[in-house]
Amino acid sequence: MSDLSGRTTLVVGASRGLGRGIARAFAEAGAPVVAVARTGPALAELAAASANIQTEVADAADATVAPSLLDQYEPEVLILVAGANPVMRPLQDQTWETFSVNWHTDVKIAFTWLREALLKPLPPGSRVVVVSSGAALNGSPASGGYAGSKATQRFIAAYAQDESRRAGLGITVTTVMPRMTPFGDVGRRGVRAYAARSDQTEETYLKQLGELLTPEMAGSALVDLVRADPATTDPEYLLSAAGLQKLP
Repeated sequence: MSDLSGRTTLVVGASRGLGRGIARAFAEAGAPVVAVARTGPALAELAAASANIQTEVADAADATVAPSLLDQYEPEVLILVAGANPVMRPLQDQTWETFSVNWHTDVKIAFTWLREALLKPLPPGSRVVVVSSGAALNGSPASGGYAGSKATQRFIAAYAQDESRRAGLGITVTTVMPRMTPFGDVGRRGVRAYAARSDQTEETYLKQLGELLTPEMAGSALVDLVRADPATTDPEYLLSAAGLQKLP
């Protein structure tokens, strides 16, 4: 898959942040990109930047969307970036409804799309990338159930990889866990909350994070991942400004 021309790439959650950077990177690498999100104007702006991008305005958590779009476009690359903005409050200030918001979106999206990728199934040699979060490893005490939902995405991706192997489908599923970055709605909320939690300014807190992961960096890293031989790739990676890093 080193040559991405003709390799239809479907990016779920492409209208903003890392998802937008990923969609643009694949388009620039020559892949026909289908950008999926709920926000029509942002998708239209994205499509205007590249003739390789077409858009679908849809709710990725709607169980009817995944089978419909997978049947319509038959992608060889599927990248799941979509999710909800967590409610940034300490545990005692959460309600069950605010605490569980990412379970009803992020987890449901991973479950629904991976299930459909296996049932269809995607063509042999297809690549699926689930973009989770570094919070899946480190926790996130100010964002309710966010970290747990991202850890569950990681588990679901591993289950899907095992089912692909058991059925001989030839689909490779990889989890990528980005570090916190302000270049997206979730990251901006996190920076604001954790800076306040530690009595720091946002600028001071960001300096502690070191070099920041940008959408362009994320896009470049995922293009390299999908181009690589699946036999040489790990099932999970951390993602920072330094690129993809194997778990210890």
